[in-house]
Amino acid sequence: MLPTYLTLMLLFPLLGGLTCALAGRKLPRTLVEVFACATVWGSFLCAVLAAAAYTAPQVITLADWFTSFDLSIPISLYLDPLSLSMTVMIGFVCGLIHVYSVFYMREDQDYARYFALLNLFVFAMLTLVLGETLPLLYLGWEGVGFCSYLLIGFWYADPANADAGRKAFITTRIGDVALMIALAWLFQLFGTLSVTKVNGMGFLMPGSVITMLGILFLIAAMGKSAQMPLMVWLPDAMAGPTPVSAMIHAATMVTAGVYLLARLLPLIGGSQVALAAIAVTGGLTAFYGATCALAQRDLKRVLAYSTISQIGYMMLGVGAGAVTAATFHLLVHAFFKALLFLGAGCVIAAMHHEQDIYKMGGLRRSLPLTFWSFLVGAACLAGIPFTGGFFSKDSILLAVWLKGGVLYQALYLLGLLTALITAFYSFRLVFLVFAGGNGHVHRSSGLTVMQLVLIPLAILGLFGGLLDLPAYLGGGYLSAFFEGLPAGDLLKVSHEQEIAMQVLAGVVALLGLAAAYFRYGKGRAERMREAQARPSALIGFLAQGWYFDKLYHLVLIRPYQACAGLFWERVDRGVIDASVDGLGSGLGGAGRLLGRWSTGKVAVYLISFAAGGALILGYLAWLAL
Repeated sequence: MLPTYLTLMLLFPLLGGLTCALAGRKLPRTLVEVFACATVWGSFLCAVLAAAAYTAPQVITLADWFTSFDLSIPISLYLDPLSLSMTVMIGFVCGLIHVYSVFYMREDQDYARYFALLNLFVFAMLTLVLGETLPLLYLGWEGVGFCSYLLIGFWYADPANADAGRKAFITTRIGDVALMIALAWLFQLFGTLSVTKVNGMGFLMPGSVITMLGILFLIAAMGKSAQMPLMVWLPDAMAGPTPVSAMIHAATMVTAGVYLLARLLPLIGGSQVALAAIAVTGGLTAFYGATCALAQRDLKRVLAYSTISQIGYMMLGVGAGAVTAATFHLLVHAFFKALLFLGAGCVIAAMHHEQDIYKMGGLRRSLPLTFWSFLVGAACLAGIPFTGGFFSKDSILLAVWLKGGVLYQALYLLGLLTALITAFYSFRLVFLVFAGGNGHVHRSSGLTVMQLVLIPLAILGLFGGLLDLPAYLGGGYLSAFFEGLPAGDLLKVSHEQEIAMQVLAGVVALLGLAAAYFRYGKGRAERMREAQARPSALIGFLAQGWYFDKLYHLVLIRPYQACAGLFWERVDRGVIDASVDGLGSGLGGAGRLLGRWSTGKVAVYLISFAAGGALILGYLAWLAL
C-alpha cells in the first residue's frame, strides 16, 4: 500500500492547485476553499497511513521520467525516517495554515490564485522531500522557489511587494546554480543521480572532491534556507500574506536547505572541512539573526530574523554530524514558528493591520487566547526549560560540544550566547505586544477560528520535547527511529554531563527572560519613551541587518548599474543607435537630393537622359582606348 499512499500524498495537493488555478474563478468561493483545504488534509492522512505501514527504508519507482544514453532518471520516491517525519509535519502544519488562510484572506478577492499557489507549494515541498533521484529533488527545489516568489509578491500591485518577490527569487538563484553544478558533477563522477547510491559511494572519491561537493551543497542551502551571506531576502519576504510567511518559515522553503544537507550527509560527511564550513555558517547565522531581531520594530520582521537564527542552529547541528538533533529542532521549530506567525496574524488583523510593536500593548486582556498561545511559542523559541524548544535546541548544543576541538567548543559558546539573546528578544516581543493597559482591537468574524488554529500548534510546541527526550528521562523516539540511518548516530554522553549542560542552557534562557522583564516589563510609558527616542548607532546597525543590503548594493548593484548605464549611453545609444540613425539620415538625404530632380518638367528629364547617355558613351569610349 505504500506506493499508493505516497502517490496520493503528492497527487492530492497537485490536483487542488491545478483545479483552483484552472477553474477557481468559475467555482463558488466556499467550494474552492473547502477543496483546497481538503486536498492538503488528504495528503496528511496519506502521510499518517504511510507512517503506520512503514517498516524499513525503501525506494518506490513509479515510472520512467527520462532516459538518454547513460542517463536514466526514474520517478522514484524514497521513504525513510527522515522523509517520513518531514511529510507528516508538512501535511499537518500546512493543513492548519490552509484553514487559517480561509479566514485571514476573507476580504481578498483573488482567492483562486492564492489557494492554487498554496497547494502547489505543498506539492513542491513534498516532491523535494520524497524524491529519491536528485533531478526529482531539484524539481521540487525549484518549485518551492517559484511558488515562494509568487506568494511573497502576491499583492504585486504594491511595487515594494513585487520587489520583495523578485529579491527572493534572484537571491535564491545563486544557490540553485550551485546545486545544478553539484548535480552535474555528481553524475560525471558516479554515473548516477540516485540519492541512495550516491550516499554510499563517497569513499571512492578523494577528500578534496567531497569537500568541494559539500561546499556546493552548502551554497545551495545558504540560498534556500537564508543563511549568511544569502540571508537578505528573508526579512523582505514578510511582504506576503501572514499565512504565507508561516508556511515559508515553518514547514516549507527555509527548511529545504537543512533537509538537503541532512539527506546528503553520508556523502559530504566524509569531509571534515565541509562539516566545519556548515557548522561555522550555522553558528554565525544564528548569532546574526538573533542580534538583528533585537532591534526590529516590525512584528513579522522580528520573527523573520528569529527564523534565520533558528535555521542557523539546525545547520550547526548538521555540521556537528547530528542529523537527529537537527531534525528534532526542525520539527519542533515548525510547530512553534507556525504558532508565532499565525499568532502575529491574529494580532495584525485585530490591530487594523498595524505591525509596529511599539504601537501595540495591552493585548493580553483583549486577545487572551492569542496571548497564551503566543506566550507558549515565545517560551519554545527562547528555550525555556521543559518546553519543546528547550530539549531540541539543547540536543544541538550538546552534539556540538561533544564534537570536540577548539572550533566546535567556540561554536558551542557562540550558541549559548545566541540562546541568551534569543530569550531576550522573544520576551521583549511578548512584553511590548501584550503587556500594559487595555488594548483596543478590531474583532472580525473569522478571528475566533483563527485563534482556535493556534491551540494544536501550542500543544505540539509545548510538549514537542516528547519526540526525543534525553536518555536520563527514558530516551527519545526520534533517536531510536533514526538509529538505522547512516548519519543517525546516537549521542554517547553520561547522564550527569547531559543534565549539567541542560541546566546551563536553562539558566541562560531564564537570564534572557529576566533581562527582558527588567527592560520592557515595567509599563507602557517607558516603552513609548524608548520608541520615541532616537536610536543609537548600534541599534541602527542591527535594525538594518548589519548593513548587508547596503553592502550588496554598493558592491554588486551599483557597479552593475554603472556598467548598464555605460553600455546604454555610450555603446547602445552612442554607437549602435547613432550608426543606425546616421545611416538612415544619409539614405534619407540622398533620397531628398534625388527627389529634387522630380520637377515634372519634360525638358529637365530630357536633359537628364542626355547627360546620362553622354556619361555612358564617354565611359565606353574610355574603355576602348
